[in-house]
Amino acid sequence: MFIGYVVVAVLLALASAGSAFLTFTRNPQVVGSMAKVGVPESWLPRLATAKAAGALGLLAGLVVAPLGMAAAVGLVLYFAGGVIAHLRVKDYAVAPVVVLTLLAVAALVLRVASA
Repeated sequence: MFIGYVVVAVLLALASAGSAFLTFTRNPQVVGSMAKVGVPESWLPRLATAKAAGALGLLAGLVVAPLGMAAAVGLVLYFAGGVIAHLRVKDYAVAPVVVLTLLAVAALVLRVASA
């Protein structure tokens, strides 16, 4: 189970860190997607920080299990909120955020199972 967690955690950490970077740098595609669902531009630094913290927490969770679990829970909540935000405004282009949500769920389940 631990090897599975390592693989999923590293993939999710890379995706979250990349998304955080794009949000910090105000990538037009990311900013446009967030604006479409009603996210105020003033929230972008906080949301990017949450994704970056989740990525770091997943990697730290390789050594400290409770930290990995907490990071996975945080990312599940973050990305599930993204799915809800898209569906709320009837934007059904949710495949990327659904995949990230499922990866976060897998990371949480694998970290709990391997602890």
